[in-house]
Amino acid sequence: MSVSPFSPDEKPGVSVVIPACNYAHYLPQAVASVLAQSHAQLELLIVDDGSTDGTRATVATLAEPRLRYVWQENAGLSAARNTGLREARFPFVAFLDADDLWAPGLLAAVMEKFAALPADFAAIATGATRMDAGGKPRAVPGYTDLRTGELTARDFCLRNRPLSSSVVVKKSAFADCGGFDPALRSSEDRDMWIRLTARGHRFFFLAEPLAFIRRHPQNMSKNAPRMKQNSQRVLVRAWRSGAVSRLAVPFWLRVFAIHYFLVAWTHFDDGLRARALRYWLASVVLWPCFLRPCRVFEQPLFRLRALRHFLLPKRA
Repeated sequence: MSVSPFSPDEKPGVSVVIPACNYAHYLPQAVASVLAQSHAQLELLIVDDGSTDGTRATVATLAEPRLRYVWQENAGLSAARNTGLREARFPFVAFLDADDLWAPGLLAAVMEKFAALPADFAAIATGATRMDAGGKPRAVPGYTDLRTGELTARDFCLRNRPLSSSVVVKKSAFADCGGFDPALRSSEDRDMWIRLTARGHRFFFLAEPLAFIRRHPQNMSKNAPRMKQNSQRVLVRAWRSGAVSRLAVPFWLRVFAIHYFLVAWTHFDDGLRARALRYWLASVVLWPCFLRPCRVFEQPLFRLRALRHFLLPKRA
């Protein structure tokens, strides 16, 4: 077994990439949470993806020698992360969305774990707490089965967890796997983690919630058909690539059953009730019963609960 390439006493540098597109209101808080890290050997790259809301002026007020600002024409989240990867000077790269935050000990905990793990672990993520637009914590579902330990391509195919704002990756792994797919306007992180783990780069999860994920109208306003297309594209690509054997038919039936269940919710949230019901039915046909729903981050009878919700009359 290969050992970690550095000792616990070393402090390898981390390049933190914050893609920013019209989030000037939240950006200073995200920056402050990075600069407050107890692991101080870092640089912060803010990649402005064509913002029109004064992001450049906001960054100009943040006098900090570890911070670099990079502007690009609007090209999407994947392209902004890829720009950050190209600009990164350190051997580890962390990702933080401009509206999210870190606890002060996130990088220290992750780098300490990297030092303890074998060298073939290329990525580590932490748990996360959700918060509302004002930063108030939201209730965490009690039915998740995501615990400290290794995550594999199977895990990422089943569900897009953990969230990208808690992930630190060895930069060298991207040289092998390529960057984020610019054609994907959602599910780009899931695609990356599937490709990374399928190529033998191991991924570890620390359950301690050290990231804070903000939920607000701007990031919850989604295009349901586009989200379905991107998610399905990622899963079909994973199936074709053999990330998990194509012969594992029951596994893939569960994967696409959960996919259509989540697609049903996004269409319902967009007011597309008929399509939501159709996708809900597709989910049930593909896999009628999940005996351990916590493994796909759902509660018992989750599809019946959803159906009841879908069939209720709209509130005035």
